[in-house]
Amino acid sequence: MVIKKIINNNIVVSFNNAHNEIIVMGKGLGFKKSVGDSIDESQIEKTYVITQEWNVNKLTQMLLDIPIEHIQVANEIISFARVSLGKKLSDNLFLTLTDHIHYAIERKQEGIMLKNALLWEIKRFYNHEFLIGKEALNIIRHRLNVDLPEDEAGFIALHIVNANLDMKEVSQVSEMAEIIQNILNIVKYHFKIDIDEYSLNYERFVTHLKFFIQRLFSDTRLNDLETVQLMLKIKDQYTNEYACALKISNYVQSVFDRELEEDELIYLTIHIKRITTTD
Repeated sequence: MVIKKIINNNIVVSFNNAHNEIIVMGKGLGFKKSVGDSIDESQIEKTYVITQEWNVNKLTQMLLDIPIEHIQVANEIISFARVSLGKKLSDNLFLTLTDHIHYAIERKQEGIMLKNALLWEIKRFYNHEFLIGKEALNIIRHRLNVDLPEDEAGFIALHIVNANLDMKEVSQVSEMAEIIQNILNIVKYHFKIDIDEYSLNYERFVTHLKFFIQRLFSDTRLNDLETVQLMLKIKDQYTNEYACALKISNYVQSVFDRELEEDELIYLTIHIKRITTTD
């Protein structure tokens, strides 16, 4: 294995046996080295395949000034996530998570805090990934002495969710987009309204639909009946919104041949109420 490009003292670009471009990481791998030099494989800590989405120039720009400590923390979080979930995660997670953690730490140092408007949804629908995000905050605190807010646990969870998707199923991006549009049309026609596509409630609803459709693709059940028992009054309180949710359920039945459980209907009802209510 030889060096194709040096990003910094600890990160170089090379090729693997399948002739794919890879990122090779390890303390001092690029120190006093030149393009074409052999890589000491005993120094390699991690390798990542470069996807079409991340070309070498983009990688170089992103990783050039990121401290090795931030990269190591991202690796530790990813290793923890893989063990905790018991699943393979996309190699792309290293790039997106490293970038996010680096800028989250910079924002913290500059006193800039980002609110995570989808925190409630992330906790509710991806609780396992959110708990991994919480542990990620502990790792960052212990390794880097930086205390990030809970909102960041939600952002980290979303990165893990995206890396955890079964790409054979959810690569049907166009199909997902069509389903989302059809559901939005059901809501529009049911209430005879236009939906403000720039509102926070619209963003929340579309995000909920993405999570919802991912569950349909993978035939995963929400099974949140304990919480839903406290929320069933919503069914009676928001009868029109619940009737709209039932129309969405009929549509899902026609596309996926699956009847929605009560918990899914309740959450749809809540989001429909939000998106159709004007302040």
